[in-house]
Amino acid sequence: MRTIEVAICSAVRPTERVEKVVSAIENIFPGLIMDIRADRIEAYNGPESLKTLHKLLREQRILDTARKILLKGVAGSTTSFQISKQAALMGVVSFPPEEEALGSLHVQISGGKGVIDWLAPETENGMPIREVELNGIQKANQEGEDV
Repeated sequence: MRTIEVAICSAVRPTERVEKVVSAIENIFPGLIMDIRADRIEAYNGPESLKTLHKLLREQRILDTARKILLKGVAGSTTSFQISKQAALMGVVSFPPEEEALGSLHVQISGGKGVIDWLAPETENGMPIREVELNGIQKANQEGEDV
């Protein structure tokens, strides 16, 4: 049985306030359980914390870019990628090509390809060809199916 898990890690630079980094994470991934330290924040939870990211990818019309980034980061049943910490503080999703000077939010999502299909489905003319339901992915994962 494979479950959907979300883990976020971010350094807190000496020039940053911890509260701002926490806000950046919560703006994109609300409801995470956080381990907050002076120099680092680690956060984790389940699929519910992905709903805002799901919504923002559609509002910002960046499904194709997001899908490319998520697929590029696949290793086994997990995908890893970075989100700009500064953009996240403003409630915007931006995928930096490399680690930013002030650091990025390092995201790891486990749960198989179905999670990618739900977050960033294939599109035609910028519109999803087929939307996948999160509940369907969770159920398939619990039953051991590959989605």
